[in-house]
Amino acid sequence: MRHQAILLPGIVLPAELAYPALIEALGADVDARAKELEVYAGEEPPPDYELETELAGILRAAEAAGFSRFHLVGYSGGGAISAAFAARHPERLLSLSLLEPAWVGNEGRSARELSVQAEFDRTWELPETELMRRFVELQLAPGVEPPAPPPGPTPQWMAKRPAGIKALTGAFAVWELDLDALGAFPGPVYYALGARSNPDYFGAMAERLGGLFGDYTLDVFEERHHFDPPHRAEPERLAAGLREIWERVPAATG
Repeated sequence: MRHQAILLPGIVLPAELAYPALIEALGADVDARAKELEVYAGEEPPPDYELETELAGILRAAEAAGFSRFHLVGYSGGGAISAAFAARHPERLLSLSLLEPAWVGNEGRSARELSVQAEFDRTWELPETELMRRFVELQLAPGVEPPAPPPGPTPQWMAKRPAGIKALTGAFAVWELDLDALGAFPGPVYYALGARSNPDYFGAMAERLGGLFGDYTLDVFEERHHFDPPHRAEPERLAAGLREIWERVPAATG
């Protein structure tokens, strides 16, 4: 049984850097394709950028890979896009795996989620030198230190990130996610949660989604947080969790 999967990264680290360890851990019988976000297809986000841009990109990637139905895995911004894709194109998916999605709809959010969202909204008023620091802090549990910047010069791809983050979060703000359609998703749904991530955002979201999906698995990684995610820090354990979900449904033949 050969599994076919598309993996979407978050809004910061490029796909090719985010997923090598997980793809290796998934094994040779998994055809997993790490796909970059469309918001970074050019030097600047497209002027007409919206979530439809990302959904169309997933369809193109699936067609290029020859995937008729596939497993979709998304982390952070990529997780939010994955949820939107599942609501719009459930017939293309075998399963949905969300690794701390950055957003899952504007309706039905808890007071805890909305409070953190208000803080996120205020970050755009900060100077660019402070914006990324505050963006990181808001995604961590109280008392968890932000990760130190990697050694060496700032990579070239980082220059695109502030504009990409603004474009994607702006797209979330105006997107009407059909929660009824998402909740009707017929396949299994997996949610990976770091216990050291902000519990009022990612933890509250995990609880909300637990009441939305019929077949829902919450997997808590006690030592992980949003910027030390399991697909990089514990790829073998995450791969085992994904495979357990995937093996509940028949593999696609194309």
